[in-house]
Amino acid sequence: MWIELVEGLPGSAVFQPPASESALLRECDGIEGEYEAGLIWSAERIASENRTLREDSELATLYMPFDPLLFFADADNGDLFALLPGLRRPDVFVWNHEDDSRTWVAPSLAKYLEWWLTGQIKL
Repeated sequence: MWIELVEGLPGSAVFQPPASESALLRECDGIEGEYEAGLIWSAERIASENRTLREDSELATLYMPFDPLLFFADADNGDLFALLPGLRRPDVFVWNHEDDSRTWVAPSLAKYLEWWLTGQIKL
């Protein structure tokens, strides 16, 4: 459906391969941790949070652009976890809302979950 829609529009578009059957959101719509903390947000929240961060003009004056980041979870302290899809690597980063830093925390989503749940990621 989406491919046909985009192909019918003017201009050119290059379609990337679809998510594999083993992609997390193809198996479940998010993961909640203790106290309903969002270890992985739902697809709807991922879209909503990313849209809000990119469209908020006040945030644009306070922080570096969020465009390279795909936020997917929060640390329950204001910091957010993100992927950098443009790198074409599975690394996970954390965005610090106080100093606007973006710091590597895990080499993959699987390691992020393991390290976050076992306390190896400390913020």
